[in-house]
Amino acid sequence: MTAATPVLVEAAINGMSTKERNPHVPITPEEIRADAARCLDAGATIIHAHNHDIRLSGEAAARAYLEAWAPLLAERPDALWYPTLCVAPDPVAKLEHVRLVAEQVPLTMAAVDPGSTNLGGPAADGLPEGGVYANSYDDIRRAFAFCAEHRLGPQLAIYEPGFLQCVLTYHRAGQLPAGSMVKLYFGGEWGMWARARGVTFGLPPTRHALLAYLDMLEGTGLPWSVSVWGGDLMATPVARLALERGGHLHVGLEEHFDPDVKPTNVELVEQAVELIDDVGRPRATSADAVSLLHLPSPAASAGSPATPR
Repeated sequence: MTAATPVLVEAAINGMSTKERNPHVPITPEEIRADAARCLDAGATIIHAHNHDIRLSGEAAARAYLEAWAPLLAERPDALWYPTLCVAPDPVAKLEHVRLVAEQVPLTMAAVDPGSTNLGGPAADGLPEGGVYANSYDDIRRAFAFCAEHRLGPQLAIYEPGFLQCVLTYHRAGQLPAGSMVKLYFGGEWGMWARARGVTFGLPPTRHALLAYLDMLEGTGLPWSVSVWGGDLMATPVARLALERGGHLHVGLEEHFDPDVKPTNVELVEQAVELIDDVGRPRATSADAVSLLHLPSPAASAGSPATPR
C-alpha cells in the first residue's frame, strides 16, 4: 500500500444502531436501499449493512437482505457490499444466509470475526459489565473454509491485537482466503454499544496504537482500514495517519457516536472523501476495489450459485 493506492471508503450504514441513537440510521429495507445508493453516489466504495433483525438466520435472514438489496443490485450490479453475521449456534450457520443471498444477487465478500473479546458497558458502579464475544479457533477455521469454498473475500474485524495475530498466522501459512481485508477497530470512549461513557475495547484511536498495528502488518501486503467505535473517526489522528500510510477508511452509523452531533451516513462519507482529497490520495472505484482486494467481479457473480463460483 502506497500513497498512490486508491482509497476504499467503506460505509457501515446501520449495524445494531437504533433510531434513538441516531434518527438517520436506516432500518427498513426501503431505508437501507435508499441510504446505500446515496452513500455510493457520495463516494463510498463498499457498503456493509445489517438487515432489520440480527436474530434472523438462514432463509429468513436471506429474504430480509434480498428485499433491501435485490432492487438496488439490479440497477448497480457492480456495487460492492456484504451483510453481517447472524445469531446462530455455529460459524457456518452464522454465514448460511450469505450463501443463499449470493445465489440470487452479486455478493463477493463475507464478514469474519477472527477472535474473542469482552464487550459491554459500565455498571451502576462504573465498573465493566457485559459478556464475551467468543469465536474459537475452530469457529475461525470453519469460517475461513466457508469463504474459500464459496469464493467470498473475508472482511476481517480486528477488535483486539489478538484477532490480528490469528489472521497473520493464516497469512504466514498461505491459508488466508483471497479477498481478505483487515478492518482495524479502535475503541472510542463510548465503546461498542455507545450506551454510556467509560468502558470500551481494544486499542484507543491514537497515533501510537495505529503504528503498533502497522508494525504487525509490515511486509504482509494485506489491505487495511481504520474505524472508531463509539466515537468519531474524523476527530482522531487515526484517519489522516491511515491515509498517509496507505490505508483505507471505514465510516458509518454502525460505529459513529457523538451525543451532540447526529450526522447522516452520507455526511460521514463526504467527510471521508474530503479528507482523502486533502491528503492527495486517489479515490477507489468499484473496479479498483476488485483489483486491490483480488475479488471476483460482482457482476460476474450475479445469478449463479455461490458454491461453484
